[in-house]
Amino acid sequence: LDSVLFPNTSCEEIKCAIQEKFALNGLFKRGDIMLGGTFIKNFKTIPPDLSFTSKPNFELSVFQRAQTMIFAIEEINRDESFLPNISLGYRLYDNCNSLPMGLRATVSLISSLSDTFTENNCNEVPPVLAIVGDPISSHSIASSRILSLFRVPMVSYFSTCSCLSNRKEFPTFFRTIPNDDFQVKAMVEIIKYYKWTWVGAVGTDDDYGQNALKALHEQVKMFGCISFSETIPRFNDKSKVEQIITIIKQSSAKVIVAFASEAELLTLVKEVVRQNITGRQWIASESWSTSSLLATKENFRSFGGTIGIAIRRVQIPGLENFFFQVQPKFDPNNNLLIQFWETLFECRFPENVTQNNSSLVVSKVCTGLEDIKSTKSGYTDTSDMRAVYNVYKAVYAIAHALHDLMSCKEGSGPFTNRHCADIKNLQPWQLLHYLKKVNFTNKLGEKITFDENGDPPAVYDIVNWQLDADGSVKIKNIGLFDESAGVGKELDLNKESIFWNPTFGSSVCSNSCLPGTRKATRKGEPVCCFDCISCAEGEISSETDSIECIKCPSDFWSNSPRNQCILKDIEFLSYEDVMGIALSTTALSGSALSFIIFIVFFHYRNTPVVKANNSELSFLLLVSLALCFLCSLCFIGKPTSLNCMLRHVVFGISFVLAISCILVKTIVVIMAFKATLPGNNMMKWFGVAQQRTTVFLFTVIQAIICLIWLSLSPPVPNKNSKYQNGKIIFECDIGSTAGFTCLLGYIGFLACVCFAIAFLARNLPDTFNEAKFITFSMLIFCTVWITFIPAYISSPGKHTVAVEVFAILASSFGLLFAIFAPKCIVILFKPELNTKKALMGKGTNRKSKNGNFFSVPSDLCRDEKSWRVGVSWESFHLIK
Repeated sequence: LDSVLFPNTSCEEIKCAIQEKFALNGLFKRGDIMLGGTFIKNFKTIPPDLSFTSKPNFELSVFQRAQTMIFAIEEINRDESFLPNISLGYRLYDNCNSLPMGLRATVSLISSLSDTFTENNCNEVPPVLAIVGDPISSHSIASSRILSLFRVPMVSYFSTCSCLSNRKEFPTFFRTIPNDDFQVKAMVEIIKYYKWTWVGAVGTDDDYGQNALKALHEQVKMFGCISFSETIPRFNDKSKVEQIITIIKQSSAKVIVAFASEAELLTLVKEVVRQNITGRQWIASESWSTSSLLATKENFRSFGGTIGIAIRRVQIPGLENFFFQVQPKFDPNNNLLIQFWETLFECRFPENVTQNNSSLVVSKVCTGLEDIKSTKSGYTDTSDMRAVYNVYKAVYAIAHALHDLMSCKEGSGPFTNRHCADIKNLQPWQLLHYLKKVNFTNKLGEKITFDENGDPPAVYDIVNWQLDADGSVKIKNIGLFDESAGVGKELDLNKESIFWNPTFGSSVCSNSCLPGTRKATRKGEPVCCFDCISCAEGEISSETDSIECIKCPSDFWSNSPRNQCILKDIEFLSYEDVMGIALSTTALSGSALSFIIFIVFFHYRNTPVVKANNSELSFLLLVSLALCFLCSLCFIGKPTSLNCMLRHVVFGISFVLAISCILVKTIVVIMAFKATLPGNNMMKWFGVAQQRTTVFLFTVIQAIICLIWLSLSPPVPNKNSKYQNGKIIFECDIGSTAGFTCLLGYIGFLACVCFAIAFLARNLPDTFNEAKFITFSMLIFCTVWITFIPAYISSPGKHTVAVEVFAILASSFGLLFAIFAPKCIVILFKPELNTKKALMGKGTNRKSKNGNFFSVPSDLCRDEKSWRVGVSWESFHLIK
């Protein structure tokens, strides 16, 4: 070890250097059992050297820790029931915040260096049985590796590196402060509590900082991201500090977690303040969260509102008075008191000036009678004694181990042959055995114990830097973290008592995605940097920061904000709709009009106009047209299995019946004009019976088509959501496309045949040419149904049914008006034309198709039978 730390230096030179150094920087008291301690009293901002000529910076606040160890030992020594007849002594060293110096202190504590060193005489003192310290994790790691070789226990009051919980590497290490795993967990719980997902981190270039940063990364990645992670140089590397400052300024992360001791963070803090970097929320580790050196008014603009993890604060009875009773002594083993006194009162003892530098000009001379209570310093400030309580617990843990060792009864001991340890000849490894099993409750009511890794229960105070009324910075308790409280209950914060930096905002790379959107990560960026994309139609996200959208069930659809699935609107042509009311009213009007015309024709059934228009077919046609109007009502209303089948069957049969009647009427007209002579009447072959049979056969064919269709694949109600995503179209599924095509095709076929025959007979000479009206009615019918096809296909939802109903009504009205309107006008408004004379046109010359004039003799119409067979007067062949 010496050859590594001090190359090219002889052993005697090293001993002299160590002895000289620690004679000036130590505290000592002899006892039956000696305890060692390493503390920081002097902070050095440059690398330590072996010359011991660098000027120290004595830190008054941390001197409380060394005094607390002395207080605890003296308190134990005064207790006659505790460790009776045994006095504890101590040897405390200053490690100067330096690893080499810390190792020197450790080596000296276990190597029995003499109090005064001469070449010929050495007054050896007993080596220490246990060491309280070191406060720095990297120092504890190095020291513990040495101490474990000699099985000397070390109880640290401030080393938090989780690596020290490795029992294989550090079997003799214990601590009274929780390890960094719990500290990081507490800090992460705070970050999660405030929903900060974008944080920066800095840590020292040692085991403490790097292990804490690694643990922070592991835990934060489960809910957020680390924007940057930088290492604070151990020594004053200005370029590296400036690099960290630049990163902090450029980063969008407003929350910064710092793992460092107050000494190592000091340079960075000063640079942050100098460059006036504000608007950051600092999360402090326990190493600096309660530092009076950093929590100052000058730093408050940049670091005000800092939230930190702190060791629990406990007031130890009698400790404050003990601090004020310190007196300087010119003792080589306690010269640290002289240094403390001169620093506290900013004076120098004359003896000290003579010993160190006789040429030094002293502005103020120390007398040793100065009053400590009259000063205001980190040492006299006892409002926030946190680390000192850990020192107090460490001393008592060792003392209780010694007490348990003394309580051992011979024959039931834990060692070889069930022997107990001899308190007069005690070995460190024997104390180690009992230290592992320490379990007691101290005077302040706290249970002190160690787990299998040498760690205590994890309990932290949560603190906040606030400005007091007098302008000073107050470190206030705002909550508690208790790892034993259970999952989800560890953190207990008083939100109302927290002070926030006024310039601090949120700390997220991207704002949370609201319900109705999903996160889409940006290419090449951390997962915390994302865009919010709205869910597609029919998909929702009901939670904040959803990763994906959920598709709604088939009967549901997303609402406008896309955060809830709602029942789709069921749409069908109902009687309550304006369109449904209009169409049903029109249908009923058409049906009523058909019955009115039926009544008119029935009333005037014996008049020439009615007789001449084949009254029986006319009545049947009117009935079929009324059914055509009424069948449209089956298309209106909520679809059911019954009306889905009924609407198409009634529609198909009604229209076939109507077209059949018109076709037969047309055939009758054509056949009547084919008779060349009145006596040669072809109508006997197509009389009333044949006409009825023809209409019946045409209608039966349609009925058979409908029957087959309904038997094989009938129309059924169907909820269709294909055409409109946000709505369910409640419609009748035709079932068989072939059946529906046959039904319409048959109607179209009859209509085309009727139209063709009527078109051929449109120019027959007459007074009242019915063939022309039939041609016009069939033209309307065909036009309506041809235009229906594209309109039907392109109409959405309930409008599809409305188009179909409109086609039915339009074609029905076309047939009704084209065929019966002229006759009704004659019957009702021109009764003078409703006579045989007017219809026969007696004595009136007629022009034939070839332009020649002719007349129709009245005796050709004397045969009443011609009226009964339904032949109009035009059916008689004209005499050329």
